[in-house]
Amino acid sequence: MERPARLCGLWALLLLCAAGGGAAAPAETQPPVTNLSVSVENLCTVIWTWNPPEGASPNCSLWYFSHFGNKQDKKITPETHRSEEVPLNERICLQVGSQCSTNESEKPSILVEKCISPPEGDPESAVTELQCVWHNLSYMKCTWLPGRNTSPDTNYTLYYWHSSLGQILQCENIYREGQHIACSFALTKVKDSSFDSSVQIMVKDNAGKIRPSFNIVPLSSHVKPDPPHIKSLSFQNGDLYVQWMNPQNFYSRCLSYQVEVNNSQAETHDIFYVEEAKCQNSEFEGNLEGTICFMVPGVLPDTLNTVRIRVKTNKLCYEDDKLWSNWSQAMSIGQKANPTFYITTLLIIPVIVAAAIIVLLLYLKRLKIIIFPPIPDPGKIFKEMFGDQNDDTLHWKKYDIYEKQTKEETDSVVLIESLKRASQ
Repeated sequence: MERPARLCGLWALLLLCAAGGGAAAPAETQPPVTNLSVSVENLCTVIWTWNPPEGASPNCSLWYFSHFGNKQDKKITPETHRSEEVPLNERICLQVGSQCSTNESEKPSILVEKCISPPEGDPESAVTELQCVWHNLSYMKCTWLPGRNTSPDTNYTLYYWHSSLGQILQCENIYREGQHIACSFALTKVKDSSFDSSVQIMVKDNAGKIRPSFNIVPLSSHVKPDPPHIKSLSFQNGDLYVQWMNPQNFYSRCLSYQVEVNNSQAETHDIFYVEEAKCQNSEFEGNLEGTICFMVPGVLPDTLNTVRIRVKTNKLCYEDDKLWSNWSQAMSIGQKANPTFYITTLLIIPVIVAAAIIVLLLYLKRLKIIIFPPIPDPGKIFKEMFGDQNDDTLHWKKYDIYEKQTKEETDSVVLIESLKRASQ
């Protein structure tokens, strides 16, 4: 019984060794693909096509491994073509190889490379800062700056294309905004309402003297909503309830909000971030899609409060969440301060100031004496101590002089009368 068991064990070991030896055998390397070519459709749709390798193993189910020159965007597919939306501002190269499985770690055949060159022209003549924003899902606005080596009177043309268009269209509404040049075109409906689509943009001049510039604008980003519309403001239990309507073309779950409340009396400036808001107050009519409510706590009803709101897209529906809308029109609630008090104050203050100036001018000397009293003169005080004696002496001297003058006058009169009598 032991010998058959040993034979079975040896047989199993031989099977395992055979299986292990088969797994270690190197995989067969396939020949490279043939006839790799590249072409451009629309504005920025680049298509690479190739043929299967010649002399491929009949037991191999061919798969094709491809990536760009920087080894990014790797793909393994059975198709003999690959298309990408790529801005054609730089040289773009795709490398393609064949292999027998979908395993990325498997060594593919020798890679074959095909490049597409950028457009001809001076790179310094191409426009710069080419940016596009989708406003309220209704129209797209693109702006750019002229290139360095460009004449100031250059006439630009913008072309655009997306999946809902049968052909490339030209933007007709070109205008200037300061140093920037802008162009707007309608964009209200995209094929199958898919946000995976993109808009392809190209800007060049009419004379063909500058180098064209390209841009790819994903419809899941660069979206700027219109400002919301405030419907009503109301106070309830010391809180301020705000109700507004979302901009058209947006679902409430796809937006985030900012509510700004300015109090004129307290001079406060509060901003509240609102991620999700629902109308749960019975005073509001229903909870319709697009109608949003928010409660601002601790707002006094006896002061004037001014409210503004703005919105932006969120990451739930869009990739970009940085473009805020403009602020909505402001709406105020509460008691306004009585302007009569301020007008009366403005009129009374000048009158009070004028009266105070007149009083100061009239009583300036007296105020000066009160504020700066005179310092006593020691010499005058000493003179006043002996003032009685000096006055008496002066009085008697004056009296003697008077008596002498009277006597002399009397003698003169008597002498004159005597002479008159003697002459008679």
